[in-house]
Amino acid sequence: MDVSISLAVVFILLLIVLFSSFVTVKQGTIAVVTIFGKYRRILTPGLNFKIPLIELIQSRISIQNRSVELEFQAVTYDQANVYFKAMLLYSVLDQQEETIKNVAFKFVDERNLMQALVRTVEGSIRAFVATKRQADVLILRRDIVEHVKEQLDNILEGWGYHLQDLQLNDITFDDIIMKSMSQVVASNNLKAAAENEGQALLITKTKAAEAEGNAIKISAEAERQAAQLRGQGIALFREEVAKGMTVAAKEMQEANMDTSVILFTMWTESIKHFGENSKGNVIFLDGSVDGMQRTMKETMGLNLLKSDQVKK
Repeated sequence: MDVSISLAVVFILLLIVLFSSFVTVKQGTIAVVTIFGKYRRILTPGLNFKIPLIELIQSRISIQNRSVELEFQAVTYDQANVYFKAMLLYSVLDQQEETIKNVAFKFVDERNLMQALVRTVEGSIRAFVATKRQADVLILRRDIVEHVKEQLDNILEGWGYHLQDLQLNDITFDDIIMKSMSQVVASNNLKAAAENEGQALLITKTKAAEAEGNAIKISAEAERQAAQLRGQGIALFREEVAKGMTVAAKEMQEANMDTSVILFTMWTESIKHFGENSKGNVIFLDGSVDGMQRTMKETMGLNLLKSDQVKK
């Protein structure tokens, strides 16, 4: 009976030893093996063999990306408080044995790692913001991220980690500063609107003045041409009248008729025209024979003068 019990115990111990000799490591994880507390080797994902009761799994390290949210405050060069909300994305640098050793043994635990990582990022951002003015912080979002990455890359590599990304999700100031910034933006918008309105009004008035000037020029040119045409028409009319009177006078002289009949006819036509179109009440006309003859001579002389000019 005692022998059978002893065999059963031995068999159970063998089973325990056998099963403890195999270790399963999940995908995305690296297992760190130690012997009596000293680093021995690493186990990759899958089924692995270890020396039972001697080799122990000290830790399992995830090589997947991890993220942490940050909320902290910084002070600008002109003593303005800036409040940041950020998201930090980091991961193990690579799967090399030396890198895994750093990750496993640099810090006591995960909590200490996170505290050091967060404080390092916050300190880098605070140092950068302290050299900038409050008005410049909002437009330096990308510069802040690049500065942090540049400062932290060497430090994190020494810990076995790599900073994948830093996103500054929110940058705010004290309420009084936010209100003043809103007022500045509003006043700048009003100023820009006033300038645009003034420019539009100036352009409108300039175009209207140009249009009015062009209209005046066109009207003046049309009036000048009309006056010129009217003058030419009157001159031609007078010339034709003179020619007609000269021809009529010559024909009457050849027929031994008195040329004063022409003047009398013109005189009566003139009185008729004046009576129909004049707005006055009194008309003074020289109806004497001498006056008619003088007018006839002047008309004939004018016609002869124009004839000489044409010949020349």
